[in-house]
Amino acid sequence: MFDLTSRCTLNSVIGWYSQARKWNQTAIPILIGTKFDDFAKLPPDLQWTIMTEARAYAKAMKATLFFSSATHNINVNKVFKFIMAKLFNLPWTVERNLTIGEPIIDF
Repeated sequence: MFDLTSRCTLNSVIGWYSQARKWNQTAIPILIGTKFDDFAKLPPDLQWTIMTEARAYAKAMKATLFFSSATHNINVNKVFKFIMAKLFNLPWTVERNLTIGEPIIDF
């Protein structure tokens, strides 16, 4: 998880991922950007930059990417349903959303 309004947390993701991979090579990576409600208030060019970097990191990690907000219940249920489906090998699909200004879901 990283804070969508704090690029330093996004930049820390690669280090966290590398450390986690040392302990577990079989875990399914999921990258979750939090505070989407605050992120949506940022200038569009900054949103685009953060979204582009987050998508690149998720691709490098072979992770599904969710933008979320616990405060406004944005994608929270989808994240939990995705995790449960992966853990128990259940069928469940989620629609991809790459629209700037909306909560991203990329895989």
